[in-house]
Order: sequence, then structure tokens, then C-alpha cells
Amino acid sequence: MIRWADKLYLGESIESRKKKVMKSVENGKLTFAVFCITYASNPDNLLDIIDANELSFPYYQKKEMYIIGLAGSKSEARELVRGMMEEIYRETGGFLVREYF
Repeated sequence: MIRWADKLYLGESIESRKKKVMKSVENGKLTFAVFCITYASNPDNLLDIIDANELSFPYYQKKEMYIIGLAGSKSEARELVRGMMEEIYRETGGFLVREYF
């Protein structure tokens, strides 16, 4: 099951096609150059960057996925995460990702 953050962070390459990309991800359709930023699956990490196509794997279909960002490339996803971390730290004084969202 996929849930979307109220404040969804978007890379520049995704902004113009946000609804189409979200629909493709939700329906498990093959996507080209879409990376999802989610809460980390490992509690020692902050966030995960996952190729949207991986969400169709049985492992992810059994989990609730909370997507907080979408990017059009791995490097764009890294830049988006960097900006998110800066914002979280500026607002909270720490890196409490789950609490921030």
C-alpha cells in the first residue's frame, strides 16, 4: 500500500508530470527514471531512495510505503534529500525525519 506525504517533495524533472507519475507508481506500472524517497526501512538510517519499479516487487507490496519525495534521477533524488535534511535540521535542530513529517 502506498501513502503520499501531504507535503510531497518533487525534483524539477517531476514537477510537470506529478499526477501522471503518482498514478503510475500507485498502479505498479513500469516507469522510466522515477525514484521515490521514503522513510528508511532500517531504523539506523534516515531515508531510502528506491527506484519506483522496485515497488512492484512482492517485498514492497506487502509493506506500507510512505512516499515523501519523487525525483527523475538518482542524483536528483540525492539533491532533494540533501535539501530535505537541511530543512528538517533548520526547523527542528535535529534529524528527526519521521517526527517532522
